Amino acid sequence: MHKKTKLILTLLLIAQIIGLRILSYFPEFVEKQYSQGLFPFLSKMSRTLFGWVPFSVGDVLYSALFILIIRWLYYNIKRIRKSPISFFLDITAALSIVYFVFNVFWGFNYYRIPLHQTLNLERDYTTEQLITLTNRLIEKSNALHRELGYADSIKVELPYSQKEIFALSTNGYKNLSEDYPTFKYQPSSIKKSGWSLGLTYMGYSGYYNPFTAEAQVNNLIKNSRFPVVTCHEEAHQLGYAAENEANFLAYLASTNNDNLYFQYSGYIFALRYCVNEIARRDMDTYDEIIKTVNFGILESYRETREFWESYENPFEVVSKIFFDSFLKANNQEKGIDSYSYMVALLVNYSDGKSF
Repeated sequence: MHKKTKLILTLLLIAQIIGLRILSYFPEFVEKQYSQGLFPFLSKMSRTLFGWVPFSVGDVLYSALFILIIRWLYYNIKRIRKSPISFFLDITAALSIVYFVFNVFWGFNYYRIPLHQTLNLERDYTTEQLITLTNRLIEKSNALHRELGYADSIKVELPYSQKEIFALSTNGYKNLSEDYPTFKYQPSSIKKSGWSLGLTYMGYSGYYNPFTAEAQVNNLIKNSRFPVVTCHEEAHQLGYAAENEANFLAYLASTNNDNLYFQYSGYIFALRYCVNEIARRDMDTYDEIIKTVNFGILESYRETREFWESYENPFEVVSKIFFDSFLKANNQEKGIDSYSYMVALLVNYSDGKSF
């Protein structure tokens, strides 16, 4: 690549960054022209192309890319001293191309209309509303726990393989699409990640590959979490980039599934976020309300917590800092904390609705 070409690509990288900042002021345009226009076509095309492959094509591509980067650095590291500007331009030119492809195939979704607006929901809520919802979630979760045939003190185990969970997961979106056509999910492209151990050490339950439109789920995570994580990654495939929105859609898809185990996974997922938010606001109320949750549900929480604690390492901290910066750079001002903002969607969506 000629130096002039690399310089042009570097300048285009800067132009892209500026352009995205401007684009953030026009969410209606992004929603209509991209998120509901071009993106569904690109996503369905990629899922059709790669969905049938029994392994993660995205994992293979990332592995190959990692090897090529290491190889390139090995042969070019000496250029840092000899020609630092040329070395810098090589990197920025490559980043410019990758950034462009990323945004065309996925990244523009970060600038769409927020889900609470498209669903006509309020953004704020009171502690009283939160406590009311939490009590309802506890009642529903406890009832499902018993309906599945488990004693209150026994942890629920899903009787399905991970492949079977993938197959069952689309039912919830099918039911949702009857009221919300934009939540229609087909074709399917959801797979176990070949990098599950690495994902675990980084602290992630799954990831969406924007270049192949594949959704990857960490196959090491605990049984009770697998359905809702699957639905979370599928929400990303539908173009919902914000993590709080993907979490909320995972809750909706799980609890609207005909399968009771999926419903259970979705309700205890939402419950965990709500009780954690109560603890942040009022620890005395939390101490009282947590006593009403079936011990078997608390055992599932404990199992999940201990699973992640067993893989804690310094690299996870670095990984989370990087992901936090990535989210903030992509129009999620709360960064990694945006996951917890699902509670606002939960409270306002559930207000007045029966479970």
